[in-house]
Amino acid sequence: MNTLLLLAAAPAGAPPGMVEEVAQRFGVNWPLLTSQIVSFCVLAFLLHRFAYQPILKVLEDRRRQIQESLENAERIKAELAKTEEARKQVLAEAGQQASKLIEEARAAAAKLLEEETQKAMSAAQEIVERARQAGEAEVARMKAELRAELGRLVVEAAAKVTGKILTLEDQQRLIEETNKELAA
Repeated sequence: MNTLLLLAAAPAGAPPGMVEEVAQRFGVNWPLLTSQIVSFCVLAFLLHRFAYQPILKVLEDRRRQIQESLENAERIKAELAKTEEARKQVLAEAGQQASKLIEEARAAAAKLLEEETQKAMSAAQEIVERARQAGEAEVARMKAELRAELGRLVVEAAAKVTGKILTLEDQQRLIEETNKELAA
């Protein structure tokens, strides 16, 4: 069999003894060479199957995770921008509503003062004083209601912006800060 392999590997026109002579001169041991080739093929197969492919799979999984993380970061950034815009809009609406309520309260107080003044021309001084006091009380009451409502809106807006449930202490603190800002 060794001779057949050597003859097959020999160049065309080479004498038949030459291949065996070269193999013998270089010390080729055919059974040992064959077993080494088989061992190398088995080792190459095992490395490919159990080392190279799992490493490639781990690398692909890691690449996919990084890609997903980048996509999530972009999505979170977009949601944060949207939330910030919504927060600004809610604050602007709350400010507009507060201004509107103050104007309505002033208009109601002025209207009440005017009506009472016209009805009570005969007892002008006493009725004018009562109307002024009633108007101030109404404005104070409406301001108190406005402060309470604005405090509640601020607490709701803060809870929506932060995404957590505020404790009673946090709610009270926000209401007090809002009332101080309104009073100033």
